[in-house]
Amino acid sequence: MINSRLRSLIRKEFIQIRRDPRTLVLIIVIPIMQLFLLGYAATNDVRNIPLAVLDQDHSSAAKALLDAYRAADYFRITYAASSEKELRDLVDRGVVRAGLIIPPNYGDKVNGDGNTTIAFVLDGSDPTIASTSLSAAQLIGQQYSTKILAERMQRHGQTLVMEAPIEVRPQVWYNPDLVSAYFMIPGVIGMILYALTSILTATAIVRERERGTIEQLIVTPILPIELVIGKIIPYIILAIVNTLEVLIIGAWYFNVPVRGDLMLILLLSGLFLLSSLGIGIFASTTANTQQEAMLIVWMSLLPSIFLSGFFFPIEAMPKVLQWISYIFPLRYYLVIIRALLLKGVGVSALRDQIIALTIFGVVIMSAAAKRFRKRLD
Repeated sequence: MINSRLRSLIRKEFIQIRRDPRTLVLIIVIPIMQLFLLGYAATNDVRNIPLAVLDQDHSSAAKALLDAYRAADYFRITYAASSEKELRDLVDRGVVRAGLIIPPNYGDKVNGDGNTTIAFVLDGSDPTIASTSLSAAQLIGQQYSTKILAERMQRHGQTLVMEAPIEVRPQVWYNPDLVSAYFMIPGVIGMILYALTSILTATAIVRERERGTIEQLIVTPILPIELVIGKIIPYIILAIVNTLEVLIIGAWYFNVPVRGDLMLILLLSGLFLLSSLGIGIFASTTANTQQEAMLIVWMSLLPSIFLSGFFFPIEAMPKVLQWISYIFPLRYYLVIIRALLLKGVGVSALRDQIIALTIFGVVIMSAAAKRFRKRLD
């Protein structure tokens, strides 16, 4: 039996929980969010992979081959490239994940009982998508080749021995061995920048308020904007140091290539920090305790982890979640950091992601700083 003193203590704790409705709501909402995110986003069953086609033949046989790839739900033909240079540019920018190259004499060889080879280019920067694309491309090619072979045998007789008319020859770019560390370690950089700066910034400012030292800073000649800058600069420096640390260890121990310009990597990482710092400052203006600040940051961190492509391919998610993923800055930064490290691209290939990060950073930081100044007043 529970004695009266213990019952009173339990009742007191429930009353305190009820008096803090924001924390109670966060505690209830976070498990529900995890349930739906893991239920829908945690999947590697990739479909509708964006595919670019370089058709150098333009024959009816080439169109029949494309129809075979179109009929399978693994690929979605989104671009018709006019040259190998354009095809490479599409893969570099992440617009497509794979490319199909049909040679100029494809139709003549297929219709004339000859053999031919088609090239299938894969973006190896995401091993999960690349593995699925590789298996699907070869399987579709083999099935279509078997169909053509059966038609030839009907024309020439069952006793005629023929080789496979079509060979699909895959070419995996940027990560030929499909090493998963090449995909995960750049993602770790994004998670470190996001989690470290947002959580530490939020808790540091709330800690000042809990200790009563924030009032001492307010009565000093320091301007609100100077207070904000002074609080976040140490965490910017720590985040950049951690980025360099992960880059060095990843390149030295895991052999992750660093093909992009280091200064560009640091510059765009700093651009991403505007968003994460803004989220941290916003959480600090909303929360009254460090615990609340942590929970608020986790409310944005959880969907960012699952919907940004950090663990699971965005292409494998339901359409609704793919649309929602566009509101998370981490999605754009992961594309940037993986492209810089593995592909060695320049600013032109990352233009869309840079513009998106700039808009997010300016809007989030401006709104958070404005709210922070009002809270100080």
